Amino acid sequence: MTRVEFFFNVPDKLAKVSEICSKALAQGHQITVISRDDDLSSNLQQRLWQHAATSFLPSATHEDAIRQDTPIVLAIDGEALLQDDILINLQTAHPPFFGRFRLLVELVGTDDDDKVAARVRFRFYRDRGYEVKSIDMALS
Repeated sequence: MTRVEFFFNVPDKLAKVSEICSKALAQGHQITVISRDDDLSSNLQQRLWQHAATSFLPSATHEDAIRQDTPIVLAIDGEALLQDDILINLQTAHPPFFGRFRLLVELVGTDDDDKVAARVRFRFYRDRGYEVKSIDMALS
């Protein structure tokens, strides 16, 4: 069954995605990041490629031919999913295909609209029997 982890009160979601991707890649995982639009995916890809002064996090968009050879794929829908390891959701709704992944990561910002949408997703997963772990970034 898919594990679900919520990170609440995330001040910079793209920075948190970069952090999660860096740790996951170091452990040999593959990651799919589902975002709301191409602009967000493009901004995230820039952030990943400039992750640190001495390194980068290789990524490709769902349209790139090299996506099959890249450990991080940035998508806006569930078309042509290539792996089932880790899914990071940056959309406001739950991704309908999340159940095929081993781990689903949900990031929740600090604004009220984002928190309201996250509560709906949280209840959705919990009501369907998924064990949901919550991490409050304001306490870290």
